[in-house]
Amino acid sequence: MQDRDESSQSTVLEKESAKKLKFAKNSGFQVELRRRVDELFQNSKLKERDCPQMYAKTATLLIGFLGTYAALIFLAQTWWQVVPLCILMGVITAGIGFSIQHDGAHHAYSNSLWVNKLMSMSLDLIGGSSYIWHWKHDVLHHTYTNIVGYDMDLEVGMFGRLSPSHQKLPFHRWQHYYLWLLYGFLAIKWHFFDDFNNLITGKISDRNYPRPRNSNLVTFFAGKIVFLTIAFVIPSLFHSFWLVLASYSLVAFTLGLVLSVVFQLAHVVEEADFPIPDAETCLIEKDWAIHQIETTVNFSRNNPFLTWLLGGLNFQVEHHLFPNVCHVNYPAISKIVEQTCQEFGVKYNYHRSFWAGCLSHFHWLRRMGTSF
Repeated sequence: MQDRDESSQSTVLEKESAKKLKFAKNSGFQVELRRRVDELFQNSKLKERDCPQMYAKTATLLIGFLGTYAALIFLAQTWWQVVPLCILMGVITAGIGFSIQHDGAHHAYSNSLWVNKLMSMSLDLIGGSSYIWHWKHDVLHHTYTNIVGYDMDLEVGMFGRLSPSHQKLPFHRWQHYYLWLLYGFLAIKWHFFDDFNNLITGKISDRNYPRPRNSNLVTFFAGKIVFLTIAFVIPSLFHSFWLVLASYSLVAFTLGLVLSVVFQLAHVVEEADFPIPDAETCLIEKDWAIHQIETTVNFSRNNPFLTWLLGGLNFQVEHHLFPNVCHVNYPAISKIVEQTCQEFGVKYNYHRSFWAGCLSHFHWLRRMGTSF
């Protein structure tokens, strides 16, 4: 019943948004691409969901999280032991979000609704709200990628200008330097401000969304209590509060930096488009599938370790086209997507390495900070 309620609410919000913004009619590209990907699963041993690799990965990440947490509390005695363990814990926590929570929230983890729900709730245990994240990410970002005023992932307030449609302020001329530091505060802001502000106002930035209620509201507050217990209460039983606070800050800073940079490399780079709807018809020139491809950029496609750690989000194009498919399949799907794009004349963007993506993001921030 709860899943049906969320689905119904999502449909309502999407319909309301669709009245204001529409995409061009579906072209033959999307139909053909879907046919080829379906054929891939029919003619191979690949599974769209409930993949053994995913269950093994979940166990590895959770054991790594618990092991690092235990080491910080019971074994670490000096700063040179605490610092690398905190950084490692931040990276592992990001991995849980990229893989377990992300696939669960997109119903890509399992064919079972309750398994997906359980996995998506891992976000509540690491400080976020899986319910609010659903509206911000699954609905708004995935539907209206890189469209200012609709994709709330582009909004960083007055601190930065990420697209040509944002207002330019004088200090943005230095944003390609200072934003990298501010990215690290994302998780801290998320833990203690964003979710509570969204809950109280009933808005994600300036977009209305259905406030959590009943079991979703219980999960919201229960998740916050469990997170605070894990992050502060239990460690404070063994260490001074200031050491616990400093350790949390380093873990959260690492988490925020990793989360932010991975998103920015996928959408806020030189190669990505930032479409502007027609002022009169509110129509986007491209159909939805082509829009997703041309506003998204892959990176490090030949790096299996990074693919594992980032939950396949270096294959962001494939994720946006097939969000309900487990990310372990993205490398195989990407070959089909790239070939189909070539045949239909669709721009398929990628950076060969992580550092090439970082450089492109740096150049884009500089351009946005110095030009109108």
